[in-house]
Order: sequence, then C-alpha cells, then structure tokens
Amino acid sequence: MSSNWVQDITDMQEKFGIQEWMEDPANRENLFEFLRFRMDFLKEEWLESNHAFACADPEELIDGHIDICVIAIGTLLAFGVDVEKAWDEVHKANMAKQVGTKPERPNPLGLPDLMKPEGWENPSHDGNHGNLTDNI
Repeated sequence: MSSNWVQDITDMQEKFGIQEWMEDPANRENLFEFLRFRMDFLKEEWLESNHAFACADPEELIDGHIDICVIAIGTLLAFGVDVEKAWDEVHKANMAKQVGTKPERPNPLGLPDLMKPEGWENPSHDGNHGNLTDNI
C-alpha cells in the first residue's frame, strides 16, 4: 500500500489523461467549468458521506472521505499546484496553534480546539497557485 497519496493521484491522472487534457490549448476556455465540476464533485461526495453517517454505514463513510481527499488533491494537482508544498504550509500553520477553547464553537466532548496564538500567521500559498488564479 502506498503512503504517497500525491503520487498515487498523479499516477491516476496520468493514466486517465487529466494532465494532458489540462495542457491542451483547446481546453483553456473550459478550465473554469472543469473547476466548477470538481467543486460540485466534492460537494456530491460530502453529501454522500453525510448520508452514510446518517445511515450508520461505515463502508460508505470511509469511501466518501477518501474520495473527498482524492478529488481535492487531484483538483489541486490538475491546476498545477505543488500539493506537498501547500500541505507543508498548512501543517506548519496548524502546528503553530495552541490548545484552547473557542466559546463561539461549543465542544460538548471536551476536546481541545486549535487556537491561533498572538502573532500566528496564516499559511502562505503565494507563488503556488498553479493556474487557479487565471480560472476563478
């Protein structure tokens, strides 16, 4: 089993010609619609996961969550984002947070929230937008 999801999804996109389609100049005018399709696809999987939760169906819940990861990572890859760099930025920012409690988001389980301490900085994806900037 692979532990490199980004490479797995890259391999899948190569197999099905996603990058080739993305790079074809004839498809440039369709990239916004492709992005909309991917966003709708994420929503569809989220709704299916939510339904699986409501039906207490662990098989479909697991499948839906993994599909969400595949679609999200695949979308960023298709649009030329360095996913590993983006992941590292978000992870670094999350790890800089501190344990706390958010009064505006009650947590009945008593689990800690991740709080942004003074001076905390949002992750920066500057220079790593791929061609998303041109298509949204």
